[in-house]
Amino acid sequence: MMEGIGRGADVYQGARRRAARPAAKLLVAQWADQNRILTTRSSPEPGLWRTDRTPFLADIMNSLSESSPCERVVFMKGSQIGATECGNNWIGYVIHLAPGPMMVVQPTEMMAKRNSKQRIGPLILDSPVLSKLVRPSRARDSGNTILAKEFTGGILVMVGANSAKQLRSMAAKYLFLDEVDAYPDNVDREGEPCDLAIARTTNFRRKKIFITSTPTIEGRSRIAQFFSSSDQCYYFVPCPRCDRMIVLLPEQLRWSTTQRHQAAYLCQECGEEIFDHEKNQMLPRGEWRPTAPGDGGITRGYHLSSYYSPVGWLSWNQILRQRDKATGSAEKLQTFYNTVLGLTWMDQGEAPDADRLFERRETYVIGEVPDGGLVLTAGADIQMNRIEVEIVAWGPRKISWSVDYRVLEGNTNQPEVWAKLAELMDEDIPTASGASLRIAKLAVDTGFNTSVVYDWCRKMLPQRVMAIKGMHVAALIGSPSMIEVGPTGRLIKGGLRLWPVNTAIAKEELYRYLRLSMPDLGVGENWPTGFCHFPGYSKEYFEQLTAEQLMTRKVAGRTTTRWEKIRDRNEALDCRVYARAAAASLRLETWTEDQWEQQQQAIRKSVERSALKPERRELSPMPPFRPIGSAPDSFLE
Repeated sequence: MMEGIGRGADVYQGARRRAARPAAKLLVAQWADQNRILTTRSSPEPGLWRTDRTPFLADIMNSLSESSPCERVVFMKGSQIGATECGNNWIGYVIHLAPGPMMVVQPTEMMAKRNSKQRIGPLILDSPVLSKLVRPSRARDSGNTILAKEFTGGILVMVGANSAKQLRSMAAKYLFLDEVDAYPDNVDREGEPCDLAIARTTNFRRKKIFITSTPTIEGRSRIAQFFSSSDQCYYFVPCPRCDRMIVLLPEQLRWSTTQRHQAAYLCQECGEEIFDHEKNQMLPRGEWRPTAPGDGGITRGYHLSSYYSPVGWLSWNQILRQRDKATGSAEKLQTFYNTVLGLTWMDQGEAPDADRLFERRETYVIGEVPDGGLVLTAGADIQMNRIEVEIVAWGPRKISWSVDYRVLEGNTNQPEVWAKLAELMDEDIPTASGASLRIAKLAVDTGFNTSVVYDWCRKMLPQRVMAIKGMHVAALIGSPSMIEVGPTGRLIKGGLRLWPVNTAIAKEELYRYLRLSMPDLGVGENWPTGFCHFPGYSKEYFEQLTAEQLMTRKVAGRTTTRWEKIRDRNEALDCRVYARAAAASLRLETWTEDQWEQQQQAIRKSVERSALKPERRELSPMPPFRPIGSAPDSFLE
């Protein structure tokens, strides 16, 4: 009897020594490469785990290692990039080398059970180092059930976020919150489930919290909120053409112009095409770079779209086909944004609030380019008795300033009004710094009075004037097509080119940016990407700018989604969309920091060359355009 007690004491002391051993020297990625076994029942690529297959996961996993100072790791991502397996590797690492109480939270208890059977069970059984530490469930008093796995020095508990009782079931040193955007808003009237779960880690000094999800709706996405409080890391990869480090941006993927039926990524640095198979060389040379100060190193945040999916998984061709099928459907576009791009979706059901935009107007002078605006584009909307033009200044990160809105009155069948438009192209627009800029690119809509528009555009420099037409294309603008033919039917070399513009994409982007809130500090880098600045325009401008919304209708049993007017006048919206198309043709969104700095330096040198700063022309504080048939004074505030 005493002998049995002695053996039990020895076993107990051995367990205590193993539980008290120092932090593991291996990193999580190294552990996975050495110990994680994948079989056909758990993976389409069976065998020993290879981090080099998904090299972007290495840093994420290593941030979960005992030696990492990070307390919280956030992963906002698209689909088909191995995020769940990243968390499973961490679970195996904890069981083997860093034992302690661990909780894994799925959106529901049913999903927790399914995850245990389909992923956690194979993880343990297929890896010999783990199967030795977790007793089989058939053994009496094994501590191994569907939702609980006991191992030497710790326990793994899997719960559903829909049960407050389960979230309060234990204290946890390690916490894995999976697909947090699918959690309920308030669980059993006891509060937000993430807060309830994170509270269970409070008493552990070296705790680790891993939070992952594809995002959902802007403003309601948990993962986006967690990511925004982190250092916001993005994965930079080298372009195989110019070798510069780039982030794979959504708008740069399009159908190739050189290889038929092939998707190509247009490098934002050199403009050359990159093909899917070249990711084999790009991904291993990639590196994570933080883009925000974060919270002092406590939270490490990662964002990754499905564009980075390894060769053989989700291809760029498949992604483009998904995007093409989604165009025109708000529901499908949301799915594409969330699951492929790993981005939040702004609910487009209603137009932005014109009153709010009117109230947050700024005090810069109409007709003068404010500080920060470095390149001018313009969009022209053609009517029967006038041409309306908006001039927009652009800076880095798609930040824009409306500089001026002109109404050129005159019959558009007559040359006089077109002469005014040509004069506008030669006008020097003053800047706040004392220099001047000219419109770099003007986009002219050809939907009304088409032949006259063609005749005028043909006389202008194609580098500065583009004829556009709304069409269904995959990107905001497509490749221009020749429309000039000779007597024999052949295209005329150097003839007029027509640029297709997907106005639905442009409007969706604009409305997303119009909904952005003004930051607390109103200068420099504090402006969010895409923020739109406006001077002291009248209320009519903002009502025109928000004059359409995305409508879903059911016709003949089919559901269609399209942009429709909610008021009669929408010229300001059209002009802004055309100015954005002009900016897209210049590829301003692909400019590097060096290119923007060179433009800034050119403006500074222009000022230095002037002996005296030119006097500012007198400008009205109100917009120069007026509603047709209304007295000018009706727009005065």
